[in-house]
Amino acid sequence: MGRGCTAEESVEKYLAGLSAAAGSCVSGLLIGQSSAQKDFVVLAVKTPHNESEGSPAGRRASSPLDDIDAEWVAEHARQVSRMLPGGVCVLGIFLITPPELSKEAQNTLKKIIFAVDKYISKSRLWDLSEDDVTDRITLHICSKTRKAVCRTFDVKDPKCSAKPADWKYQSGISSSWPVLTCSVKVDLQIPVTDSSSSVKCIKDGLRRWAKQIEAGLCLINGRPASDDSELLSGSRKNTKTSQQPTLRAQLLVSEENPEAGQRCSAVVQACSKSVSVRGVVHCRAYIHSNKPRTRHAAQAIKRDIVSTVSNRVEMLLEDLQMNEGADLDSEQQDLPRRVFAPLSGSGLTLCDYMFPDETPADVAERLKEMLDWDSAEGDIDTSVEAQACRSTSVLEREEGCDDEAPQQVPPASSTEPVEKQSASRYYAGVAVAAAVALLATATSLLYLNE
Repeated sequence: MGRGCTAEESVEKYLAGLSAAAGSCVSGLLIGQSSAQKDFVVLAVKTPHNESEGSPAGRRASSPLDDIDAEWVAEHARQVSRMLPGGVCVLGIFLITPPELSKEAQNTLKKIIFAVDKYISKSRLWDLSEDDVTDRITLHICSKTRKAVCRTFDVKDPKCSAKPADWKYQSGISSSWPVLTCSVKVDLQIPVTDSSSSVKCIKDGLRRWAKQIEAGLCLINGRPASDDSELLSGSRKNTKTSQQPTLRAQLLVSEENPEAGQRCSAVVQACSKSVSVRGVVHCRAYIHSNKPRTRHAAQAIKRDIVSTVSNRVEMLLEDLQMNEGADLDSEQQDLPRRVFAPLSGSGLTLCDYMFPDETPADVAERLKEMLDWDSAEGDIDTSVEAQACRSTSVLEREEGCDDEAPQQVPPASSTEPVEKQSASRYYAGVAVAAAVALLATATSLLYLNE
């Protein structure tokens, strides 16, 4: 028996409102989360029009399916993934075609779903666990009969064949999903050994930090969340109300190396400069209500912590690359702050990242472009990470950059006073350091002689 896929009724209305022009197709993303045997789809989003697309002169596509650019759909999925809170992800894709293309559509769906997984995986800083579901949804809809055929593919097996899946609609499936919130202080310094490979060094530093977060102890409402116990207490689990449970998460990171299982010591490392990422971020994760476990909730909030930091750094690097003349080495740069917008008809909020020179109107425009979703400027919550004063501190080093021991991430409660003082945004402070390799070598020899 295949997997079960349950979608919000709003998804049914959205898909019914999409109509393909004669001889054309419509593609898009399916967004939600998975449990062991079931997928929950809360949002469907059509692929934006590619302004740069077009066939070379004199060439005509043999089929409307040839006009679908798998890489463009995958890039859209990568961008949308940044706007999703913890626990929510791109579950699959849909394709609306004329009836005569129903058979051909299955090959196109398989090609696209593997491209989407490849693009999203590139930005992921954690390894999949044994609990992660690797089956992804493909939904084909006939533009004439509106018949929907749902299948799944295991994206970890390129040679896999399609498996049938049950597709149905239900109202309010996400309205009572528990939400975890957490505020985390980050003080991260990443040594850059070579200016020509600064981006690689930054990504490697973030990856090391992500492992520390993954190995940290998560507390949910003050209790460790490392076991397989049920997330909700009996009283909350049995409640008949549609009230959404809100849980407070805290994260504690020890000063032990998660890979070596031992305490880390400072190491002198020759480098040309270092990049510092500092601030307090707000994190949020949603857990489906199908027998949720505490370890699943802990995993979701940890991944949201890692994603929201890495997304901002990645966006800053992309912004600097697009704006010629802007240089990461020139001065301290502001990373975008996280803002939230409610998803109408559900208990979920999605997010976006707003640079200092942007306004809620820019966020609303992006939500429309990426999610085909009209959001009023007044509905966009910009207060969760209030604007902070610019930091002017610069860390200078004369003997190289210390690859310091892991920073301890305080519990969320200890960061609340900082939030009230409007210090909850990230900064990328760049300190230029003189890399004196000879001095480091001499120090090592002196140590050996002793």
